Amino acid sequence: MKKAEVFQAYQDYIMPTYTRQPLIFVKGKGMKLIDIDGKQYLDFFPGWGVSSLGHCHPDVVSAARDQIDKLIHLPNNYLSAQQAKLAKEIIFWSFKNGKVFFANSGAEANEAAVKLARAYGKGRYEIISFTNSFHGRTLAALTMTGQVKYQEDFKPLPEGFRTVAFNDLEAVKKAVTDKTVGIIIEFVQGEGGINVADKDFVLALRVLCDEKKLLLIADEVQTGIGRTGKMFAYEHYGITPDIITLAKSLGGGLPIGAMVARQEVADILTAGKHASTFGGSPLVSKTALAVFRAIQKEKLLANTQKMGEYLKEKLSGLAKKYAVIKEARGLGLMIGIELIMPGKAIIEECIKEGLLINCTQENVLRLMPALNVTRKQVDKAVGILERVLNKVARG
Repeated sequence: MKKAEVFQAYQDYIMPTYTRQPLIFVKGKGMKLIDIDGKQYLDFFPGWGVSSLGHCHPDVVSAARDQIDKLIHLPNNYLSAQQAKLAKEIIFWSFKNGKVFFANSGAEANEAAVKLARAYGKGRYEIISFTNSFHGRTLAALTMTGQVKYQEDFKPLPEGFRTVAFNDLEAVKKAVTDKTVGIIIEFVQGEGGINVADKDFVLALRVLCDEKKLLLIADEVQTGIGRTGKMFAYEHYGITPDIITLAKSLGGGLPIGAMVARQEVADILTAGKHASTFGGSPLVSKTALAVFRAIQKEKLLANTQKMGEYLKEKLSGLAKKYAVIKEARGLGLMIGIELIMPGKAIIEECIKEGLLINCTQENVLRLMPALNVTRKQVDKAVGILERVLNKVARG
């Protein structure tokens, strides 16, 4: 299709549920995307972190090619060796007495966590979440999301959810009732503006959950699988949650979600209580295993820590030069640049310069490059951003 035909097809046949940039990409490799005109872009926000190894990583492509010739889909009332291997791998990296449920997205994983928590609660059903959180677009996940703007058109929302201030322990304690069964937290709020949970707050949440017999649910949909420099963000805090939800980077570009729970909690969901037709297919399980292998083989957790610190250092340097930057913050390669102005113009200028980044909360630039990003690529991205800031500063 020609460019005009693609634009027209979107106009005529696709629901307008996204704010789309007029970019048509036809090829990607590593940190590079190429559009329909052959222009190259440095991608510092690959699919909301989905392509955490970059686009079309050779190990992921090889795994997909190998599996697609053998078996693509298998219903979950049969057994799959690839799914078994993947579950074992996830448990190896998380809590040792855990079990996994496979789904297709982060929202589905969070919905599964809600159902599991309610089944565990035996009459307790309320879940506490935090302001500026984001847990998905399905109704329960949407209601847990602590941003009213996403909820306005979809009322009445399901009951049983309370939202309190992030990093405010007293607010949490006041919200706990005899109906409360769990607390869900993102250790770094992605859509909320790259807000990082305080360590003392997280430690206190774990203590509170233990005291009140509540489930601590870690939404690691964006932070999981190496994004923060550890396989899971909760490792930075020295605690273990009761439930973890995963998606995005887990499949290396293919759709997969997962919920991990402690065995004594997980075993509550017996046959018939929950299911997912496509969850954990042989194809996506094989590619997800390739993601884990690549992270280990290429020492990407160490690279994420190193390049994350380097990127924040470079951005802090920009903050000292340009008053428009309030601060740069984040964990690993999940970084936000808070501005004192809307970020839309900066995003658009960066696109013109060949750099793809994101803006959330209207004024927080969000950078989530692939975990194998190099120093040279960081320098190039920061150089483009500086040129754009220079242009904006001149008006």
